[in-house]
Amino acid sequence: MRFRIDRDTFADAVAWTARSLPNRPSVPVLAGLLVETSGNGLTLSGFDYETSTRATLPAEVSDDGRALVSGRLLAEIVKSLPAKPIDVVLEGTKVQVTCGNSRFSLQTMPVEEYPQLPQMPSASGTIKADEFATAVAQASAAAGRDEMLPLLTGVRLELEGSTISLMATDRFRASLRELTWFPETGDASANALVPAKVLGETARSLVSGSDVTIAVSTGDAGDGLIGFEGVVGNGTRRTTTRLLEGDFPRVRQLFQAQAETVAYVSTPQFVDAVKRVALVAERNTPVRLTFSDGHLLLEAGSGDEAQASESIEASIDGNDISIGFNPSYLLEGLGVMAEPVVHLSFTQHTKPAALSGVREIGSDPDGAFRYLIMPVRLQN
Repeated sequence: MRFRIDRDTFADAVAWTARSLPNRPSVPVLAGLLVETSGNGLTLSGFDYETSTRATLPAEVSDDGRALVSGRLLAEIVKSLPAKPIDVVLEGTKVQVTCGNSRFSLQTMPVEEYPQLPQMPSASGTIKADEFATAVAQASAAAGRDEMLPLLTGVRLELEGSTISLMATDRFRASLRELTWFPETGDASANALVPAKVLGETARSLVSGSDVTIAVSTGDAGDGLIGFEGVVGNGTRRTTTRLLEGDFPRVRQLFQAQAETVAYVSTPQFVDAVKRVALVAERNTPVRLTFSDGHLLLEAGSGDEAQASESIEASIDGNDISIGFNPSYLLEGLGVMAEPVVHLSFTQHTKPAALSGVREIGSDPDGAFRYLIMPVRLQN
């Protein structure tokens, strides 16, 4: 194996592929990055039995071959090299990396022990890369972080015809994002529960391309797999990951409650006010929101502790309401809304509230992104 490649192109691809490698691999070879050359192309692969990554990029290949080296070490080395072409050569059991006056020698791992990467399922359709990245970021805001509840750490994708719905919940909040895509067949229908972390990293890594190909394979024997592929620069990147198993909560029906109070608030003013007032909120204590007389009053802190309050303008339709929220959950939902105005709908102070972004006061939410948040009981 012998090839020459641009330093920036190589460094970016190695870093992306190595990012998915396990910190504590079950077997040593899973810490390796598989480097393969063929014709005028170079392929970098990583795999941990759950998620695989594969980057294909052009290179000046002199000899075809393959080698397995420490992925994280290679990433650190390449990142530190000067902005000059990199020459990589396999000599016996060592991989020699040369760039300008810098030279590194890496011990290889037994490539024959490296597991075969899963095949990409048949393509289900394509979606615009930037729209997909935005939708994933929004839906993932409500995904759980507790690995003891793996089912809730996923984002559920529902593919029906030309619509994709992304949903997540950690029991304290929920998200629903819908957008259009381009299925291979008009009657496309599939469901997939994808680890939110993998989905988020994949979507961000493909955002610079034009389209993302999504491929879903659901199996009865626990072999459900989803794949994502897109063009980045002069090469392609592909990720596959096993689907999470279990009965996901019925998130969609949570957004169907009839609102008794609707309010509109400036998104940036709301975010800034929550951040300021939350400074005095002790751990696990809420920020109180009171909607009344064309204003939103935000309050936090009580008793002998530090206290804060701030009032901002709000357009209110319906009964006055006072409700409390975990400030972190509230800010995480607001943080993924790009629209200038937040539409809030309430039923009762003990029931979840729904937030959506709209372009102006009085507009109806278009349903693209909705964020539901459970209230926290307020102390009188």
